[in-house]
Amino acid sequence: MAAQKKRETRKLLGRQAWITLDGGFAARQCVVHDISSAGAKIRIEGAISLPARLRLAFARDARTGRTCQVIWRRDNSAGVKFV
Repeated sequence: MAAQKKRETRKLLGRQAWITLDGGFAARQCVVHDISSAGAKIRIEGAISLPARLRLAFARDARTGRTCQVIWRRDNSAGVKFV
């Protein structure tokens, strides 16, 4: 029997957030669908155009939030890992 990778517990959120690029430029609204201690699933128009690294924050202030790496993209959703 193969060992299964334990997935972090995710909390459904549905909360508005902002994505900013390095330096705090180009803030875009998104919705955090769910979140865990390791990452989050976000929904944004044009998710395919997201850069590999970004900041995710619950306030528009670019000094807040966490740096993320985009792990997957599908339609208007993306999965990010906190780094």
